[in-house]
Amino acid sequence: MTCYPLWILLLLILFSPAGCNYGRMNEQESVRTYEKKMPDSPPGTIPISGGVEVMSRTEPKDLKNPVSPTAAAVSQGEGAYFNFCVHCHGPEADGNGTVGQSFAPLPTNLTDPQVLEQSDGELFFKISLGFGRHPPLASTVSEIDRWAVVNYLRSLKSKEDKRG
Repeated sequence: MTCYPLWILLLLILFSPAGCNYGRMNEQESVRTYEKKMPDSPPGTIPISGGVEVMSRTEPKDLKNPVSPTAAAVSQGEGAYFNFCVHCHGPEADGNGTVGQSFAPLPTNLTDPQVLEQSDGELFFKISLGFGRHPPLASTVSEIDRWAVVNYLRSLKSKEDKRG
């Protein structure tokens, strides 16, 4: 029966903190990293209104083009088109771009009346969020440039009207 106190002593040793001071460990910065207050983000870093997420929940026809179709805006749109769109849609916006030739079917002819009959908001929505095989360009092309591309596409219709 002398083993009984020995077992109790052994259990007390096993379940004791054994020299670890858990209070002191909790004071280490590596244990408390998530308790630090992070600095505030600079203004304008995180949008609090607008943006792609809000636009994606908007009816495309309700989107209004904030860029007036001035000569400067059309020129800006032409520059953006030739930077981001010409590879697939071609220099005449007819779907015959160098990269687009590898697609079946070919990319959309942007001078087609079915395209140009769409509202500015619908075109902007599709350019921004993509559709079908068309990639979303909202993270690649600035919002102003996307609206300017819409103005540029509109100018192609007026060029077609003058030719016809």
